[in-house]
Amino acid sequence: MGNKVSTFTAEQLEAYEDCTFFTSKEILRIFARYQALAPDKVPYDMTGKEAHTVRIDNALVAAMPELKENPFRDRICEVFSEADGQMTFEEFLDMFSVFSESAPRDIKAVYAFKIYDWDGDNHLNKSDLEKTLLKLTKDGLTAEEIAFVIDKVLEEADLDDDGMLSYIEFEHVISRAPDFLNTFHIRI
Repeated sequence: MGNKVSTFTAEQLEAYEDCTFFTSKEILRIFARYQALAPDKVPYDMTGKEAHTVRIDNALVAAMPELKENPFRDRICEVFSEADGQMTFEEFLDMFSVFSESAPRDIKAVYAFKIYDWDGDNHLNKSDLEKTLLKLTKDGLTAEEIAFVIDKVLEEADLDDDGMLSYIEFEHVISRAPDFLNTFHIRI
């Protein structure tokens, strides 16, 4: 019998299970994905404070197969990482948890709103909607088409006619989108 190196303590795994939608086994699989992104930087032993102090570049996360085709990959990394351009394992785990198939619609809606709220003002204004449309269409719309779509979105969803969408208005739109749960996820 040799010395077995633990990645996390039992208490850490239990805490991660309590605040995510994952089992211990899934958490360890997600850690393996994180560690593989920067093996020279991320230790196997995370029983200390490493889970919230060791950081890897968001560019490494955005290049993962699970995200690399997503037009919002850079924005997703930005929303889930507190430090500019860097992500801890705990932030990485939070990101996977929100995008898991087990996460409820309301949590997914909160993060979708944050991703689309480019300026962080807690409203989706015309500029936010334009940036979102440009990402969704890979810059495939003309300025006139973008303006038309934005006007239609606001006409349909801006219930208080203030020229922007609040979270409540956005959530109302999402609640009527049957494909939202099917498209807002990452498989591990």
